[in-house]
Amino acid sequence: MAAPAWRHWVEAARPKTLPAAVIPVLVGTALAAAHRSADIGKAAVCLLFALLVQVGTNFANDYFDFVKGADTPGRVGPRRAVAAGLIAPPTMLAATGLVLSAAFLVGLLLVREGGWGLLLIGVVSIVCALAYTGGPFPLGYNGLGDVFVFVFFGLVAVDATFYVQAGGLAPDATSCAVAIGLLAANILVANNYRDAETDARAGKKTLVVRFGRKFAVRQYALSHAVALLCPAALLIYGYKWPVLLPVLLAPWALRLARRLALSREPAEQIKLLGATAAYLAAFGGLLSTGLVLGR
Repeated sequence: MAAPAWRHWVEAARPKTLPAAVIPVLVGTALAAAHRSADIGKAAVCLLFALLVQVGTNFANDYFDFVKGADTPGRVGPRRAVAAGLIAPPTMLAATGLVLSAAFLVGLLLVREGGWGLLLIGVVSIVCALAYTGGPFPLGYNGLGDVFVFVFFGLVAVDATFYVQAGGLAPDATSCAVAIGLLAANILVANNYRDAETDARAGKKTLVVRFGRKFAVRQYALSHAVALLCPAALLIYGYKWPVLLPVLLAPWALRLARRLALSREPAEQIKLLGATAAYLAAFGGLLSTGLVLGR
């Protein structure tokens, strides 16, 4: 029996990647709470905007990777809706436009709360969602995907969420944003590590393709290490020991890096992708708890 159409759309939204949208908003809101300025309504708007941009990016990636030949029916990773013939290319492109248009409208609510500077951030975020795999210079095809994720799912998402609620920026917010951005980028590293051969054949020059799998393992491990150091930096800003709760995840981070280095089969690498996203969720949850308890 064929799966209902809505399941194809859920699959195309790539639920395992959604912690990259949720966790920055959670951490930014916890920071605002630590500064006594949390606003659940504003946080909810930030979350909706982040989720729409993430899903829109995933839809665009599904479409453009098929058009450019990076995704085929024979890909080794999770199936892609367009490449597998589950959703027609024009339909996916239309859905991408619809979702990103909805993100823009939601973003206008943030502009009302945080000023016109947020309009520029929102527009750039949406444009880059398309430019990740589309346009004349696709970021993901030119080794800039990791930078895109670090900036927009770390620095921009955490700091903007905090700014909307607190009315300004703070150095402790940036420290948290760096940690979240690095761990969000690790999700992309795990994904690109698995797809290195098919990406190379399609001319998709990710960092893994450009510099090899050993480089990817080092990048992945270093990102974990730096992210674990970021909570310690918060002690400088007057936080107490609970902000160190994410350090409890150090053994898990070490195991993940080792798994990536030793992985050979796509099935293991697919599991590792999910585990990397789960690690981000756990780290963000502990960091958020530490921010509130440690202020």
